[in-house]
Amino acid sequence: MTQSQQHVFKKEKQESMPILKELFDGFSYKILLSTLDESKSVFQICSENTVPISSTYKKIRKLKDIGLLFIDKIVISERGKKIVFYKSKVRSIELTLDKQQVILQIKK
Repeated sequence: MTQSQQHVFKKEKQESMPILKELFDGFSYKILLSTLDESKSVFQICSENTVPISSTYKKIRKLKDIGLLFIDKIVISERGKKIVFYKSKVRSIELTLDKQQVILQIKK
């Protein structure tokens, strides 16, 4: 089932744009794209995007906090370590920009 969320950002309230800031920083976009079709561990995401692991954990936490990423499954490795797999909640994003506002349509 596809859900749709619309966010309207007024020009004068730029501090209320955390979703836009996360999406357009470059790396967050790569994480969402990487986990669009299948869930992946932090190490898989890092190796695909050649980004430090600490940066990946920070971005994943922010994306989870704003509702764009979720924990799909947790697996225990042969060594007994917990491996968390993340998946994107986003199916598509549409952006409308004019002089007065930005409208962000997120389909989940």
